[in-house]
Amino acid sequence: MPADAAASVPTADATAAVWQNRPAGLPGAVPPPSVPLSFLAAASLGLVACGGTWIWASGAAVADPTADPVVAAAHLGMLATLSMGVLGALHQFTPVVTQRPLRSLRLARATFVTWLAASWLLPFGIASGDEAVVEAGGALAAVSITLLAVNLARPLAVTGKGAPVTGLRFALAGFVATACFGVLYVADRRGNWFDLSGHVVLAHAVVGLFAWLGLTYVSVAEKLWPMFFLAHVPGKRRAGRVAVWAVPAGVVLLSPALLTGIPALAALGAAVLATGLGAHVASLLAHIRHRRRPADLHLLFVTTSAMWLLVGGVLALAAALVVPRDHHVGVALVAAAIAAFGGWLLETLAGHAHKVVPFIGWSALRARRIDKDASGNALMFADLYDHTWAAVTYALVTAGIAALCVGLGASFAPATAVGGALFVATGLVLAANLSIRPTQLLAGSPLPRTVKDQEPSGL
Repeated sequence: MPADAAASVPTADATAAVWQNRPAGLPGAVPPPSVPLSFLAAASLGLVACGGTWIWASGAAVADPTADPVVAAAHLGMLATLSMGVLGALHQFTPVVTQRPLRSLRLARATFVTWLAASWLLPFGIASGDEAVVEAGGALAAVSITLLAVNLARPLAVTGKGAPVTGLRFALAGFVATACFGVLYVADRRGNWFDLSGHVVLAHAVVGLFAWLGLTYVSVAEKLWPMFFLAHVPGKRRAGRVAVWAVPAGVVLLSPALLTGIPALAALGAAVLATGLGAHVASLLAHIRHRRRPADLHLLFVTTSAMWLLVGGVLALAAALVVPRDHHVGVALVAAAIAAFGGWLLETLAGHAHKVVPFIGWSALRARRIDKDASGNALMFADLYDHTWAAVTYALVTAGIAALCVGLGASFAPATAVGGALFVATGLVLAANLSIRPTQLLAGSPLPRTVKDQEPSGL
């Protein structure tokens, strides 16, 4: 074997993503199921807490969309739900996309524990006004992001993997930038050193929503869509490349413009960001046009997700036009726009969970030599959840996003509360539907229940 080829093959010590009885054909770089599933399960719980907090914060949102209860609900959505789910996706798909394993499973598990604590402590500290809790959450968030960066640095250093890896590198940088914003805010809550007015908070939201969460989805989607749609888009797929470059470039221009109050720069940044997001939608349409898989619920999730992206853009434009004339209404529209952009990510997270979680669960079942369903037929991914309840999940999450957008945009507390209640139901139904059938099959596992993940002792 040539020296350069040998160097590209992970050694046993470098491959920190192996487990006993790994199913044949599954790439060695893929981590054990317990790694991504822990993040994804916690994301469902975070959605339940987010919904409950929106019910509590619905009245406060009418008077002031930036009040602490509203900020707490938003953080449970962004940190405990969306970021938690995206972190699970990163730990699963970064090794798949790069064909390189994570640096260490221990780092992955430490990232989960510290992020779980941070994503709950920060919102509840804000809601209760306990600055010590907020500071503890901020410190744990900084630790978690440091662990993530160390763990992903090795696989993301690979070259020649195209736009998805480029986008994931930018997204990791966006996560770090979001954290730096957050640390600044946590420090300022006690010190009052800065003027953290609405436009500064909005600059923070832009980085988190688009340079971190949105860009991760834009990047990973370029690998997931061909697989899930059975689509082969001819040519060089330029739209995907434009998306992974224009989205971070737009944020780099827009966020500082919001901070410094430079309208011309903000308009330029918004235009570049819109170009990137438009390229993402164009790539989606190309994959749909060339798909060989019949229309199904997953397609409905993904197309509805794209609809929320467009709704968010319309609301953001309306807010920019209204704020100079009516500040309160304009701020309400900004809140609704952020809810719609969050809905873009939440809808696709719920939709892709019905593809990704069964795939991961199937590999775990195969590792225990379970390859038949209850009727004795070959076990398929689609056998691991109930499709009727999946449709119910779609209806719940879509209605919940719509109600939250209406409630925040129209300053109508009952609609905001209804949106929160629907989020609670979505989290419960999603978690139950994706876990009950695999759990039932595992109950009859022919292998010992104590099989543990293997991992080298070093990092």
